[in-house]
Amino acid sequence: MNKKYIVIGACAVAAVAAYLVLRPGPAEEVAQAAPVEGNAIVAIQMPQIDGNAAIGQRIFENTCTACHGTNAVGVEGAGPPLIHVIYEPSHHADESFQRAVANGVRSHHWRFGDMPPVEGLTRGDVAMVTAYIREIQRANGIN
Repeated sequence: MNKKYIVIGACAVAAVAAYLVLRPGPAEEVAQAAPVEGNAIVAIQMPQIDGNAAIGQRIFENTCTACHGTNAVGVEGAGPPLIHVIYEPSHHADESFQRAVANGVRSHHWRFGDMPPVEGLTRGDVAMVTAYIREIQRANGIN
């Protein structure tokens, strides 16, 4: 058998094994307790927000809080917290926020249902919202 195909096969098996080991578990495994519907899902430490992140905070407050809660802590029964290890930059890069807003997201980590596209936000708006979310994440040990 050609060594090239053996190496490709071994790499494919290694990639599948790495995915299975490193993927996050379902929302039930990461949630610590079932909060009352309408309540925040996570508790956070809020840093000082300034610059583009402050602009992103205003955009977030006007567009995203109904589902993702004040300061992105989630809303039980409405939408997930973005200040959560699931959304760390190494798992959900900044572009994933851009795509979520532009195209919507099929439910996969949480059981809130699908997220529809968000109308009226530019890529620049989403970049500032992402800066806001990343700043809070860093302040809460999510890097």
